[in-house]
This record gives sequence, C-alpha cells and structure tokens, in this order.
Amino acid sequence: MRTSRGARRRSSVAIVAAALAGTLGAGAAPAQAAPDTQPAATPSGVVATAVHTGVAARPYLGWTSWSMQSSKYPGLNPDGDYSYLTESNVLKQADALARKLKPYGYEYVNIDAGWWRDFAWKPRFDEYARQTAEPSRFPRGMKAVADDIHAKGLKAGIYLPVGLEKEAYADGAAPIWNAPGCTTADIVYPDLRTTNGWDSAYKLNFADPCAERYIDSQAQMFADWGYDFLKLDGVGPGSFKSGDNYDNVADVAAWQRAIAATGRPIHLELSWSLDIGHAADWQRYSNGWRIDTDVECYCNTLVTWENSVDDRFDDAPAWSRKAGPGGWNDLDSLNVGNGAMDGLTKAERQTYMTLWAISKSPLYTGDDLTRLDEYGLSLLTNREVIAVDQDGGRPARPLTPAGDQQVWGTRNPDGSWTVALFNLADAPAAVTANWASLGFTGKASVRDLWNSKNLGTYQNKLTATLPAHGSRLFTVSPGGAELVTTSYEAEASTNTLSGNASVAGCDACSGGQKVGNLYLGGKVQINGVTAKKAGIYTINVAYVSGDARSVTVYSNDGNGTSLKFPSTGDWGTVETVSVQLALKAGTNTVTFDSADWYAPDIDRIDVPQTP
Repeated sequence: MRTSRGARRRSSVAIVAAALAGTLGAGAAPAQAAPDTQPAATPSGVVATAVHTGVAARPYLGWTSWSMQSSKYPGLNPDGDYSYLTESNVLKQADALARKLKPYGYEYVNIDAGWWRDFAWKPRFDEYARQTAEPSRFPRGMKAVADDIHAKGLKAGIYLPVGLEKEAYADGAAPIWNAPGCTTADIVYPDLRTTNGWDSAYKLNFADPCAERYIDSQAQMFADWGYDFLKLDGVGPGSFKSGDNYDNVADVAAWQRAIAATGRPIHLELSWSLDIGHAADWQRYSNGWRIDTDVECYCNTLVTWENSVDDRFDDAPAWSRKAGPGGWNDLDSLNVGNGAMDGLTKAERQTYMTLWAISKSPLYTGDDLTRLDEYGLSLLTNREVIAVDQDGGRPARPLTPAGDQQVWGTRNPDGSWTVALFNLADAPAAVTANWASLGFTGKASVRDLWNSKNLGTYQNKLTATLPAHGSRLFTVSPGGAELVTTSYEAEASTNTLSGNASVAGCDACSGGQKVGNLYLGGKVQINGVTAKKAGIYTINVAYVSGDARSVTVYSNDGNGTSLKFPSTGDWGTVETVSVQLALKAGTNTVTFDSADWYAPDIDRIDVPQTP
C-alpha cells in the first residue's frame, strides 16, 4: 500500500434500409486557406486531426432534417415517408434557426438523406454517377439552397451514404468527372461486393486510382455548391456491420484527402454506431463520429426515452477519452424543443440535453424550430449549459457505478468540476455527489447551471432529490483540502486471489500490474485496509474494462452489492469510480467478486483516511 493525494437498443437498419436499399448544379465557391495537416493534442490525451484549420475546434451546433423527415408525427410527412424533406421546409427551418438560435451559437443547417430522390425514393444522378438534386424536392438545385442558408449567416450541410450507390453504377459505363479513362466499372470490385449499413452501395476498390478520383469529384461538387458539412452515413466497421466488405476506413481517408484538395473547410461527420476499435482512424480522418444507433424512435413522436435516449448513458462512457478539438463524439440529434412533438417529459428533456452537453457532443436539434415551446427554447438557449458543451475540454464520464442513480463529472482547466446528477429510475430518488469522488474534502461552492444561480457552500457532498429521469447540472469549485488517501494495489502479494483471478501486466496501471481473469467466481480480496474510525467511506476504485461489467463489492463479511462499472473504452485504459463501503476501526478487507459472470480488472483502491 502507499499514501497519496489524490438498454434497450432499437436497430434502425430495417427502417432506413427501406429508404436507402435499391437506391442519392453548378457554380464555384471561393478557395479557402490550405488545410492544417498537423495533429493537435487534445485535453483528453488523444490526437485528433482537423481536416481544415478551425473545423470542429468545438462541437458543432445546428439543426438536422432527419428527425422530422423520418417521424410518424401527424402532419410532418403528408405525402408519404420522408416527404418532409423539401427546399421550402429546409429554408423555413434555416430562417427560424437564424432568428431564434443563431445568437447562441447554432449555425449548421444539415440536409439529410433523400435530397437526390423523388417521393417514390427513385434516385437522380448526373452523367458522372454523382447524386444530384431531385427537382420535386429542391427545384432550384443544391447550390441555391446553400446560398440562401449562407445569406442568413449560417452554414450548409449535406449527406451521402458511403460507397457507390447501386443505381449509379450504370452497367459500369458512367465516366468519372475529371478522370479521363475512368468509369464506374473501374472504381468498384469486379464481383460488385456491397458495403454500408444497408448494403445499398458497391464497395469502392482503392487499389484502382479511379476510385479516389470519384471521391474527389463528389467533394469538389459539394465545394462548388458551397457546402460546409458532410455527413457520411452507413460507415463501417460500425452501422451494425463488420468484416472486410464493411471496412470503410479507406473511404473516410479518401474523403479527408478530397476535402483538403478542394480548399474549402468542410466538416466531415461519420455515421453510425462506429466501431470504437477504430477510434484512432475516425480521429485521424474525420471531425466527428456517431457512437450509437439512431436516437429517433420512428414512431408518432421524434424520440422516446426508452428508444433510445437512455441508451447513451451506457454507451457514452467508453468514448469519453476519444474526443477533443478537431473531432468529437456524436450522440445524435438533440430533440428537446417541443414536448408534444418530442414525446418526452420536461425532466427527460433537460436530462437529454444535460448528457449531450457534458459529453461534449454536437448539439444539433431535429425539432421543428418554427414550433418550439417556451420550455424547449429555454433549454436550447441556456448559455451556461451550452458553454459546458463548448469549452473544448474532456467529456465527462461516470464517477459512480452505472445504476439508476449516477454522478458524472469532468475537471475543468481552472480546477473546478462540472458535475451532473442523474436519476434514471422511473420514480423520484435522491442522488448524492461526494466531494471525495472528485479528489477533495471539506467545502465547495456550487453553482446551478440550469437555473443560473449560485447555491452557496456545501460541506463534503451535495444531495438533490430528482424526479423520474431527472437531472441537475452544477459547477463545483473546491474550497477545501485535497483528499488524503491510502492506496492498496490489487496485485499485492498480501491479498487473496480466488478462482481464476490472476495478476497481469498493465502499462497504464499504477503499479504496472492489475488483477484480471475475474470471471465465474473469480475474486480478489484486498487485505489490510486500515481505518482510524468506523464509518461509511467513499472508496475510489481504479479499474480496466473494455466493456461495461458488473462486480460484487463488499467489505469484511458484508453481503455485497453488484455494481456495474462503465466501460473504460479498451483493455489498456484505467478509469475510476467511487463506491460507498462501511469500514470498521482497525483492519478491514475489501472484496471484488465476479459472481457468476465476467467482472472488470482491478488496479487498486484509494481509501480516504477519514469517512
């Protein structure tokens, strides 16, 4: 030992497959500054590469068309599925964004799937196999729409699925723009293997230079039209697909190069449910990546709590160290602006935005901005909450196990903490943030960010009673002493290992080792844990777990409680959660028992010298 200071998930494959399977102008934009190709170190220790200087320095804010065009909410799609997407509707939303939300930093107007398809979902392509505007939806073409969006002081976004859409193949005879001798037969594999989350496109074969020239042609077209953002969808590994056919890393890299070559700063966003095992690729080649499935419920509201807003509490922690300036974790649309349309309670709407903000996710709403209710507008325009999202720092992660009541937090550069309390239960409950979880003890001043109010000084902890699915968001500024703890390494020879448990090397762990193989009854009992007096101690547990795993934790001869530890993102990253344990005066034991399943690996515990 040593002394230190210190869900449910709903696949959207079937729904969107129906839209995309069987399948998506002219003018010049002024040249922009040359791209900055140097990787920028982020506060989280990862390296993210912005495609262009200034792109994604902060998570983007704006609006997207997909939530409304995919919803069954009465009246949104009167002419059939996805019929909402029209030039008229997009520009109405752009006008509302400019009037209501632009002063708060919202600037992107993103046009999603279907801009090149008619109302029967038949696609339209130009002579070079590139998607082109469908006149029944966008009669003036996509450049005119971008120009109108820009005239409002906003930025314009557009969408593509990854790969060569099947209907664009044209028997392999379509020429590639600005690539003499190249045709669509050259840019895909001879066996016409498919790719993307819906298998709606042929996989590009980058062994032939013509494939990259095709991406170049699409990027230049968007630059000429004046677009500032591209959502590339169905990207794998991810989108519930894996294997060679669905590995689109080469596509994303080609898009980065193509965008850079245009000289226009275009934000490249990847979708959906991206494989965290390729996080370094997404960081290197793009500005953002969807970490989860669609948030929309595809029902008579835009979303529901269960399908799938609440999934993000389980899925976001693994990605918490993967984001920073140049590239951000994308939790999907933020639909909190109209309770009736969104299908959420007021408490759920606030919790939704709280999680997005502390996760440093892009904040882009899919609501009808012409129909925001007063409460929804107050959420979307809360400057202090927006500032949490936009501070450029590390995303928050859970400080406590992933139960019905959770505390999330992240330390700010000035030494303060952003702390969120969540009650994910279906009934009201109290949630407590202990200052020991933040590494200090004594007094702290607390500011309520949602209510823009200083709450005064709190001693050692803060407790709030929250409604079902409710939340609070605070800035906590320590005024007490740094917490003094005694650390006990799990791998110490004085401990007791049972079952399969064994000591393993761990470069990121404090002693260079950890205890792993905690499964099917494997356990580690940490012996010799001393306490000066009896009491309830907030013990910080350092652990490693590539996925979320439960472990039964108890002191001495207690019965123990099964606690789920959030994923650390991989098996080489250490994170910490705090647990409450009763210790007696004198010598104690603390046990981590895998019970009948698989538990996280344990690095060490840090025990405060006083309760």
